[in-house]
Parts: sequence; C-alpha cells; structure tokens
Amino acid sequence: MSEVISQALKDARKIVIKIGSNTLAKADGTQNTDFMSSFAKQCAALIKDGKQIVVVSSGAQVAGVSTVNGWARKKDVHYRQALCSIGQVELMHQWRKAFGAENLHIGQLLLTKDDFENEHRSLNIRNTLFTLVDEGVVPIINENDSVSFDEIKIGDNDNLSALTAILWSADLLLLFSDIDGIYTDNPKTNPQAKLIEKVDSIPELRKEITIGETNAFGTGGIETKIQAAKKVTEYGIQMILANGGAENAVETLYAGKGKGTLFQVK
Repeated sequence: MSEVISQALKDARKIVIKIGSNTLAKADGTQNTDFMSSFAKQCAALIKDGKQIVVVSSGAQVAGVSTVNGWARKKDVHYRQALCSIGQVELMHQWRKAFGAENLHIGQLLLTKDDFENEHRSLNIRNTLFTLVDEGVVPIINENDSVSFDEIKIGDNDNLSALTAILWSADLLLLFSDIDGIYTDNPKTNPQAKLIEKVDSIPELRKEITIGETNAFGTGGIETKIQAAKKVTEYGIQMILANGGAENAVETLYAGKGKGTLFQVK
C-alpha cells in the first residue's frame, strides 16, 4: 500500500500539505523548530523535483505559548485570540528561517470562512496563490484566529486545507497529524485497532470506525479529517493522511516506505 501512496505523491504536481498543532509542538507544548527545518528541507527537495507546494500550518497558539509562557493556562477567548496574534508572528519567523535555509521565500495568507464564501475574495486568494507559487515562493496559510469568531470561523485547519486545495485546483492534499492514518478505533487506547490504508467510500468508512475526541493541542480530530477528505475527493483531489511526527515523513512517504491512509477519487 505504501507504493500506492508514493505513486499518488509522484503523480501530483500541485500539493497542499497541512501540518497540525501536535506535529509542530514538542512534548512541553513549545514549537518544534527541528521539525520545521527538516520539513522545509523535504519541501525543497519536492520543489526541485518539479512539485508546487502550498503549506497550511497550524501552530499559532503553540508559538504564542512558546513566546509568552505566562499565558499558557489562560482560557478567556480574548487571551486566546491575543495569544494567536503573538504566536502567528513567531510561527512565521520560524518558517521563514526554515525555508530561508533552503533559499526559498515564504508568503503568508491568514484566512477566514468569509474569504472562501465571497467570490471576489476567493478569486483574489486563488490569484495570489498562483502568483506566489509560479515565482517559487512557498505560501503558508493559517486561519486568522486572532479575529475569527463563530460566524466567520472555519474552526480547524483540516477543512481549511481542503478549501485551499479546491480553490487552488490542487492534485493532492497531504494531511499530517499525530497518527499514521485512519484506524478502526483509537490506536492510542485500543491496541487491536487496525490501520485502514485505502478508502474508496467515505460512507462505508464511517460504518467501520469509531471516531474519538479531539486531541490536546489541535482543534480537529478524525472527524475533521474525514470531512476534509469528503470535500476534496468530490473535486477529484486525492488525500493522504499520515503521521507528520515520523522521521522525514515527506521523504519516507515519497519513497514508498511510510504508513498512511489514501483517500482515492472514485
């Protein structure tokens, strides 16, 4: 099955890669800058191989906690939004350092649900993405958490990355999480859970699995990943769910040696 995932990556020219908060956070909740450097190096290798890359990066709150540790336990929504405002600066600083080491520039886009629902704005996003990528710049997208509220909030970067992939007409969406793919149950609590390596039907998948709760750092969970898969596959875009914390995850998947779940297009 790993060969099928490898082939999907090799066949794709335009790839959106989403990185979750758990992948970007170390055990103590601070930024994993070593991962960011390694990831940027792997992206650079893909770009040299003729791929175009758009990154959807979580981690503003993680970066905020790394910067202003005293706010880590504050739950008030205004503090959380302020923390994201602070953290977004630090997050982009670290991404700029990581990609800069590979002689690549980055561009930032902070988006809300409104941006995708407004025809004029969505066209502007699409044009900006095409321009950045055509000029060899790596766009890095996140939800604008410092200003988002319920009515304009997408809510998780799994669905944000799916909307981005559709808008950009990507060939493939690669979702990096803290698990190897979709399992029949939560592998962290049920050792008998089995990895589902290929999904042809999302309705059938829902009958086979138990969906757990969200994790500590992220706002998503398995449900949001299935939602993302449903969105993109309806537009003819394949999706891979894999563990971003695995060593050299992009490179390993590309070489046909990594685990994951491939959501195929009918």
